Amino acid sequence: MALPQPAISSKKLLSALLIPLFMALLAVSVVNVALTPIGNSLGASSSQTQWVVSGYALAFGVPLVAAGRFGDATGRRRMFILGITTFTVGSLISGLAPNVEVLIAARVLQGLGSGFLNPQTTGIIQSNFSGQARARAYGMFGTVVALAVIVGPVMGGFLIQLFGESLGWRMMFLVNVPIGLLGIYLAMKWLPNDRHAADLGSNPRRRHMDLDPVGMITLAVATLAVLFPFVQRSQNLLIWALLPAGILLLVFFVVWESRYKKAGRPPMVDMDLIKEPAFRNGILIVTLYFLGNTSVWLIVPVYLQSHMHQSALVAASIGIPSSILSAFAAPWAGKRVLGAGRRMVMAGFICSMLSIAGAMAMIGPVESGAVPVWALAIPLLLLGAGGGLVISPNQTLTLKSVPTNISGVAGGILSLGQRMGTAIGTALIPSIMYGMVAAGYHWNIGFAAAFGGILVLLAAGLSVTFLDRRREVAENQQG
Repeated sequence: MALPQPAISSKKLLSALLIPLFMALLAVSVVNVALTPIGNSLGASSSQTQWVVSGYALAFGVPLVAAGRFGDATGRRRMFILGITTFTVGSLISGLAPNVEVLIAARVLQGLGSGFLNPQTTGIIQSNFSGQARARAYGMFGTVVALAVIVGPVMGGFLIQLFGESLGWRMMFLVNVPIGLLGIYLAMKWLPNDRHAADLGSNPRRRHMDLDPVGMITLAVATLAVLFPFVQRSQNLLIWALLPAGILLLVFFVVWESRYKKAGRPPMVDMDLIKEPAFRNGILIVTLYFLGNTSVWLIVPVYLQSHMHQSALVAASIGIPSSILSAFAAPWAGKRVLGAGRRMVMAGFICSMLSIAGAMAMIGPVESGAVPVWALAIPLLLLGAGGGLVISPNQTLTLKSVPTNISGVAGGILSLGQRMGTAIGTALIPSIMYGMVAAGYHWNIGFAAAFGGILVLLAAGLSVTFLDRRREVAENQQG
């Protein structure tokens, strides 16, 4: 008879989860300041250095749902450790890469590691926390996301300044190795060993674990086909032909999963989960939020550097106050979200919309010199408050009623919505500004048009949140 495991404090468990998550998220933002040094050091073209970013983004998004399913079925702790290990090996190879081809391959390995561990984080939180404690845990999750955005570019710039271009960008990857080793140790020590018997589905005679391989492969290929054109941002029409092919594969996936369940076998994604209004609306809300919001921190630096001729450091610093406020807003919201419900997410969208409108109004005075460039950070502060009130609270409310045995898959779907929103938004929204400028319009017109697009997307997200609030009120009255 197995001895019961000693109880692990919630602080230790969260530390074991959030340190590797911080490391993985840092890898997204830190590399943006290193593309030029990487190109100079390895003699790489701009398209090759872009794949240092794109390879990670694709590899991060593709395995999310399948990794969640593996964790749910076989144990989340070992999938989490596999993710950290894969990421750490990728970091080591990245730091030692002799050429850009090896670096791109290593970044893909890093992305896979992030994709493996990300849904396990959600699954472990869902399984080990409930009620207010779970909401607070997701609040800390949001704080880690915000801090990674702040620390990444600053740490990257510091390492390049300290070690020089050729060694500095390598140190950005190598610093992950000791953090990864620490993450593996803490996961083995503080995460509950949840390895359990194979998922045999509803048929007790089935001897082998049924992980729905057709469903897994179909969704992975469909995700790759949908994401690839937006991440690659190519003018080649053949590449964009992948998009409708990916959508058709998603339709096939839904049909396959439904039939798989009717046959008495465990589907990778139970379509009843998607039919649940709170979950479905939450996925749509977060996707619309990321479609618009993530483009802000691409548009503002490009505008300030290309039009206002500001340094990269000044352009990056504009977003720091917003990120700091987001780091404080997320845990604050986590303590109150269960009482406020969707009203808190609505408040977050309103803050974000006011921020975008304020930045549009501020850009004229900034360009004319009536106010200093750093004044643009004032309206963008509200964007940080909005993020803190939307992301973690939406995660808490969306996953509130999800059964713990499928919480890894649910977390993978939620993360996939964020990845999809980010990839599509950062391809489409900046192209509005570039297109307007290329057509001969003033930079301010291009900036306003791009931010106007963000405003429309945030308004759509607010509308969905309002509708879900009505559902929430009706359910509370019935309860």
